[in-house]
Amino acid sequence: MCIYTEISSNIRQAREHSLLGNYESALTFYSCGLALIKKHLITIKDYGRKQQWIQVQQEVMQESELVSDINKTLASFTLDEKSNGGCLPYDPLEEPTRDLEVWPPPLPRSQSSGGAVSGPPPAGSRSLASRRPPNDGCRSSGTQGAVRGPSKGAPAKRSGRAPSAAKASSSNNNPSSSRSSASTEASEKKYEAGAVDKDLAEMLERDILQRNPAVRWDDIAELDDAKRLLKEAVVLPMVLPNYFKGIRRPWKGVLMVGPPGTGKTLLAKAVATECGTTFFNVSSTSLTSKWRGESEKLVRILFDMARFYAPSTIFIDEIDSLCSRRGGESEHEASRRVKSELLVQMDGVNGATGQDDDPTKTVMVLAATNFPWDIDEALRRRLEKRIYIPLPSVTGRLALLHINLREVLLDDDVKFEKIAEKLAGYSGADITNVCRDASMMSMRRAIEGLSVEEIKSLRTADLNLPTRMRDFEEAISRVSKSVSAADIEKYEKWMQEFGAT
Repeated sequence: MCIYTEISSNIRQAREHSLLGNYESALTFYSCGLALIKKHLITIKDYGRKQQWIQVQQEVMQESELVSDINKTLASFTLDEKSNGGCLPYDPLEEPTRDLEVWPPPLPRSQSSGGAVSGPPPAGSRSLASRRPPNDGCRSSGTQGAVRGPSKGAPAKRSGRAPSAAKASSSNNNPSSSRSSASTEASEKKYEAGAVDKDLAEMLERDILQRNPAVRWDDIAELDDAKRLLKEAVVLPMVLPNYFKGIRRPWKGVLMVGPPGTGKTLLAKAVATECGTTFFNVSSTSLTSKWRGESEKLVRILFDMARFYAPSTIFIDEIDSLCSRRGGESEHEASRRVKSELLVQMDGVNGATGQDDDPTKTVMVLAATNFPWDIDEALRRRLEKRIYIPLPSVTGRLALLHINLREVLLDDDVKFEKIAEKLAGYSGADITNVCRDASMMSMRRAIEGLSVEEIKSLRTADLNLPTRMRDFEEAISRVSKSVSAADIEKYEKWMQEFGAT
């Protein structure tokens, strides 16, 4: 354990010196720590532990490289100050003192090579030129590497063109480069918020945005009615944009209601995958902040970002925790403001990005909840389609068994029909837990009574034995259903009153 202490001590001291700005000392401790890790890797024989230490080594190397880059950057600043110290008798950031009553000499009007007189200097050139130091000769006598670019107040170049005009003419002369730059900009389209909201937008894009959830319709068993409605609401407007106009505009909100573990989140991901939309996976914690006013701002930025990346899908999971009934005794003022902003943004999205005639630019709002009776009435109105995601039937349970066990080695006595009958009343998540527990029974039998060292010596083939029917029966006896009949009756009663399928 001595080498572990040495490694930990070196890395800790390296990080402490980095925080204090002692980058040279930090690099020394980082090199010592990396040398000890490299020495320790040679002695490790277990593959799993070796991979973990290799990952630690890579993370420490990244920290060391970052500190080294900071140190080099600071060194370059020092070199710049030394090289320019003889020419600049004042701080470049400090404005030189001058008499405000004395006007500077007029700027010379430079001419282009063709004889045409260049345009007048910019509006702020007089005031900026007056701030220039009088030692222009010292600046010109410097080496080429120390020469700075022209100041903002400098006159136009001899070409008589502004830099932007020169770039525009070069792009016009080379259409292939303009096309490639346009395609690059289109492929790298990125949402840019204002300076005040930049950090909030980056946080949302990092925590919420999923460009490819990679869930297909075939990965979801049964739920044919829900799939049909979601295809009609999201996929078909992308395929038939000329049909979904006017009164046939796409639905702007769909609420999925049902007990937990029935596949509501998978349905939302499948929608985003099948129609190629940008997927925003939102929870209540993603849109809450301890600072006053930031939660409402997060809601607004979320919908602005969805319009920018349209076509997109905003999936709000457990929406009852974010937008419950207003007017309750325990409701806080900040929570009420967030609900109001969410309702305004959903009504303002209107199913599109401000272009109501373009269904291919839709912003679809999907919501899921296990407590539909707690949702605010105004939100329920905005979620125009309210569909019920029930527990799987016998056909659905059979499909779930095939999906979950397609990579598991099964014995000949396994009968899916019998297993599906015994799983009546189980949700999709419960069936997945049963399959996972049953597939591990062979491993449990193989390692029974063995020590940890003996288990390490076993091969994977010794553990990957066929799963038997008896394993499924034992797993079903261990895993109970998570949804009661009273809960199902409550969902069905709510759907009879408020459902819109």
